[in-house]
Amino acid sequence: MRKRKFAMVACVLVCSLALAACGVSNGVVNDATGTASEAKNAPSDKTEGNVASSSETSGPITINQALEDKEILSKGPDGENAVSAKMLILTEAELAQIKDGQYTAAISMHYAGNDWSAAQLQGLRNTFASMNIKIVATTDANFKAETQVANIETILAKKPNILVSIPVDAVSTASVFKKAAEQGVKLVFMDNKASGLQAGKDYVSVVSADNYGNGVEAAHILAKAIGEEGEIGVIYHEADFFVTKQRTEAFEKTIQEQYPNINIVDRGGISGPNDGEKVAAALLTKHPKMKGLFVVWDVPAEGALAAARSAGREDLAISTIDLGTNVALDIAKGGMIKGLGAQLPYDQGVAEAILAAYALLGKEAPAYVAVPSLQVNKDNILESWKTVYHADAPASIQNIAK
Repeated sequence: MRKRKFAMVACVLVCSLALAACGVSNGVVNDATGTASEAKNAPSDKTEGNVASSSETSGPITINQALEDKEILSKGPDGENAVSAKMLILTEAELAQIKDGQYTAAISMHYAGNDWSAAQLQGLRNTFASMNIKIVATTDANFKAETQVANIETILAKKPNILVSIPVDAVSTASVFKKAAEQGVKLVFMDNKASGLQAGKDYVSVVSADNYGNGVEAAHILAKAIGEEGEIGVIYHEADFFVTKQRTEAFEKTIQEQYPNINIVDRGGISGPNDGEKVAAALLTKHPKMKGLFVVWDVPAEGALAAARSAGREDLAISTIDLGTNVALDIAKGGMIKGLGAQLPYDQGVAEAILAAYALLGKEAPAYVAVPSLQVNKDNILESWKTVYHADAPASIQNIAK
C-alpha cells in the first residue's frame, strides 16, 4: 500500500488515538491541521528538481529529473504498459491556467501512519500549492473499507474538483468512487484503481512505484546476502492488493529463474502490517536452516526482525520493500535487513498532482504511470533517503551511516 507505501510504523489503534487527538472526525482532516502522521513523519518542504512548495511557482512542474532512467517493469492494473513519471510535465502556460481556476482537491488515504504516506502527502501538498489548488480534506481509513467509503461520502459533500486516493479494497469501495466520477470529480489513483472503473472515462490515471522492479531488486539483495544458495522464506500480503502481489511475484520469479541454488521452502501470509512477527516466528520454527526472508513491506519486516532476534537468529538475512525509518536504521548499522527496493512516494505525489492538472486542462493522460525502482543498501542509504523523501536523513540514521 507504500505504504511507507504503499506502506507502516504504528499499529492501527495507536494511529486512531493519535488522529483523534488531532481533531479528526471519522478520519477526515481539514487542510489546516493535517494528519497526526504528517505532523510526526513528514519530510521538510525542501524539494529537488523543478517542483517547489510555494504558490508563487511559475513552472514548468515535473518530478525529479535527476532520477535514473530505468525501464519500468510493472504493468498497470489492466495490464497496461507503464509510462515513466519523468515524462509528465506541466508547462508554465498550463500552470498559469490552472492557477486561475481556483480549483479544490481532496485526498483519501488507505492509511496515513507511515513514512510512505507522509511523503506522498507532502508531494501532493507542495505541488497543489504551486498550482494554487486548495486541499479541502485529507482522510485516513486505517485500512477499513467502510471507513473509506464514509470518508469519501463526506469529501463529496465538499464538491472538490479533484480526488486523489488509494482504495483500501478495490471491490467494496468501487461504488463510492463511481459516484465521485459521475459527479464530475477528477479521480487520480495511487497504486491501484477501484474495480470496474475505466481509465479516461471514470478516472484519469493510476500512479505507482515500479513495484515489480522493486521486487526484483529485493531478490538480488537477498541472493547476494546469502551467497546465492540455501533456503529462504517469503512473507506475502494475503489481501487482493495489486501492488503487493506484483512485489512478491517479481521476487519469487527472479529467485526461481536467476538463482537455481536458492530454494523458497515456505511462504507465510499476512493480513496487516502487524502480522510480520508471528508469521516470521512460525517460519523460523518450522525451517531452522532458513538463511533468509523476503517480507513484502517494511513494517512487517520490522516484525520479522523482532522474531529473528527472539529466536537467536542474528545471522538471518532479510530484504523488503519501502524505506521506512526503522528499516533504514537497521540497514545503516549492517543489521539483518540487508537492503530493499524503495518506492519514491514524494515523486508519486508530484506526479498525481500533475495528472490531476492534465484532467482539468483536458490534456490526454496515460492510464498508468510509474516512478523508477531504487535499490537501497548500506553503501547508499543516505543518498537513497534524500532521493526518496527529498530531505536529508534523520540524524539517527546519519550518525550510524557516517
